Amino acid sequence: MGGCATPPLSSPPTSAINNPPSAQTEGSFTPLEKVSELIDSQSEKSYQEQLRAFILEISLSQAIPIESLDLGLRDSKNLSQVKKLVAPPPVTFQKNWQVYRSRFVEPMRIRAGLAYIEQNRLALQAAEQESGVPYQVIAAIIGVETIYGRQMGNFRVKDVLTSLAFDYPEAPNRLARQTLFRDQLKDLVTLCWRTTNRKQEGFNRCLNQSSSYAGAIGLPQFMPGSILQFAKDGDGDGLIDLRKSNRDAIFSVANFLKVHGWQAGMPIYFPTINQEQTLSKIMELADGQPIAKLTVKQLIELGILEPKQGDLLQGGVEADSKALIVDLPSPAKGEVPQIEYVVGLANFLSIVNYNRSYFYAQSVAEFAEALGYSNKSVFPVQEQSTSKPVKEQQKPKKQEKKVKKVKKSEKPAD
Repeated sequence: MGGCATPPLSSPPTSAINNPPSAQTEGSFTPLEKVSELIDSQSEKSYQEQLRAFILEISLSQAIPIESLDLGLRDSKNLSQVKKLVAPPPVTFQKNWQVYRSRFVEPMRIRAGLAYIEQNRLALQAAEQESGVPYQVIAAIIGVETIYGRQMGNFRVKDVLTSLAFDYPEAPNRLARQTLFRDQLKDLVTLCWRTTNRKQEGFNRCLNQSSSYAGAIGLPQFMPGSILQFAKDGDGDGLIDLRKSNRDAIFSVANFLKVHGWQAGMPIYFPTINQEQTLSKIMELADGQPIAKLTVKQLIELGILEPKQGDLLQGGVEADSKALIVDLPSPAKGEVPQIEYVVGLANFLSIVNYNRSYFYAQSVAEFAEALGYSNKSVFPVQEQSTSKPVKEQQKPKKQEKKVKKVKKSEKPAD
């Protein structure tokens, strides 16, 4: 999935929004030859002209009656507020990890997360069993996105997507962003027409549902294209309702992460060893690109990671696992910015696919830990051995029976 609904990794997102899959080539807008004349030079056409051309193109390409599309979309509004919210930040803007983190890893949201887990434990555990994604991570994403349904957005989704598809604000990547939101509008129409059995009332209601200012919908804030590709019917009622069904939302989040490379039983990130001799190398390797180019073994050899982090039996990962250095800066007035560094693993990048922001992924990881997630491999911490411990071997024979009795009563190690 692309970064359609979020700012680039160089700046933190203004909200937690699931990214649309339509940034991929297969979801791109391809007008029919007959329609192409109407939509040439769209940047020079008005919002209403582009909307009319879009309705005609969708009617022809998807065999949807033009009357139904017209009834559903003709009252769409061009929202100036939405365009202000997605506009690039000023050049003087400095991202701040500590401020960002404090919005999500904080007492109120943690309490809400623990309550959500208790209320939905069976669904969360079932989703974890099916996908391999820990239930605390699933709960953390829903908590970061909407505080468990408390903040799902108050814009009509069709207004958001038409505004950004046909009148995106001035930006270096304006044309690309318009194309991406146009694809999302197409996905929305497809979704609504398909799921409402071609009934006008339901079609209109689907187009008018509320969303975030970037068009993300429901508890997990999925974009329309994400709903089409990754959402799941978690409650088995034959429908996918990400607004009201917690089970649908839970299974959809789990499926999204699984499809995007989640490695079951593996950690999300490792802290780095920040010493004078390693810091310069860490800074050099933190290139901001969401690509795992390094191996854990290399980072251990450079002194950036501890040896145990390349050992499955000690809560780490396989030594040849891919990783990247993640920088998390927090500017200070009149001072050199304070930068925290972590090593992102495959599961970190899985979360980055949900929202293209290092800040977002690390916040989800730390929020999940606050909800009880253990950020280590599921393998035993201590090395397994068939031989008895040295101390037990040295015990007198007359005490051997008693020792065995005590050992049997002990709880197994975590």
